Amino acid sequence: MEQLVTSNFKLGIIAGGQLGKMLALAASNWDVKTYILDPDEHCPASTICTNFTKGNYSDYETVYQFGKKVNMLTFDIENINTDALLQLKKEGTIIYPEPEILKLIQDKGLQKQFYKEHSIPTSDFNLYETKAQILEAIESKKIKFPFVQKLRTSGYDGKGVEVINTSDDLHKLMDGNSLVEEKVEIKKEVSIIIARNTKNEIKSFPLVEMEFNHEANLVDRLICPSNETELIQKEAADLACKIITKLGMTGILAVEFFIDKSGKLVVNEIAPRTHNSGHHTIESCITSQYEQHLRSILGFPLGSTEIKIPSVMINLLGEKNETGLVKYEGLTETMSIEGTKIHIYGKKETKPFRKMGHVTVLDKSIESAKLKAKKVSETLKVKSWN
Repeated sequence: MEQLVTSNFKLGIIAGGQLGKMLALAASNWDVKTYILDPDEHCPASTICTNFTKGNYSDYETVYQFGKKVNMLTFDIENINTDALLQLKKEGTIIYPEPEILKLIQDKGLQKQFYKEHSIPTSDFNLYETKAQILEAIESKKIKFPFVQKLRTSGYDGKGVEVINTSDDLHKLMDGNSLVEEKVEIKKEVSIIIARNTKNEIKSFPLVEMEFNHEANLVDRLICPSNETELIQKEAADLACKIITKLGMTGILAVEFFIDKSGKLVVNEIAPRTHNSGHHTIESCITSQYEQHLRSILGFPLGSTEIKIPSVMINLLGEKNETGLVKYEGLTETMSIEGTKIHIYGKKETKPFRKMGHVTVLDKSIESAKLKAKKVSETLKVKSWN
């Protein structure tokens, strides 16, 4: 691996969304050749990678043939054909994070069982195969209101999740293999990014706080560092370390937590990839999550995760009633706000609540950063030409 920056080493990245784009940009600093697989030929990463392949990453043959082109595979999405990855690994392709771990994390039911098996705090849950089984469990009082239903596979960015507060919400129940869990009374939602390299070196980034757009069920604003106690921050880092160690995973892992009303940490979900809750690290930390992921999978020493400056990250989401070719209003005014770093992903069309970019606001004072972030949110809008 020491010769990779002067060789024809080819890193395959499955999915070329904004995460794949930012990973490819980080790889270009080391002259690592990046090969992207994505069904959209105009995906964000398509214009900056070394080689682009158009194809469906849930299709066995497409993933298998793509894997044959590269020296190593990684990914920026979970919904990948793991049978193809497992066959490629069997034939000698290096894949990080490991396909077996991706297969476990793809299934929210298996995720929950993993937490239970390893005494990792999470909300109480049961698994059901059909909507009818859930209704029967409600009737027999095995399920009590309020609760959360999550489809076991294919959900992302709040899709495949329904909050059922009372019987009036039962029309929202989804049919299919589901995880039903107790609804946690949430005081705060936080996240931690952790990395483990091929030599079992582990480092975590500082805990961050997440504020949600509840209509879209997406992160609206992220604050770093968290104002939680040192005890909570250490506990979150220790739990993340336990999870990545028990998984035996190589690469970046995002661990999302609830802090309940009693102040207890509860693991919500994990993602075996670079993550929305780590965008701020590009500017606010010594090492970005993207560089750290590359260091992890290439077997390099992990970089410092120290904060250089406090930050607030805002997701740029498509406006609620806007669909069509995208335009950004308020860019010039936003750029005049000191400490703002604007990232436009390059998606050609906007849709309601679609992630189109993000802005990281940097300031020595977190309170000042919050005020600037509020102004950015009021100023910079994602609209359509239609």
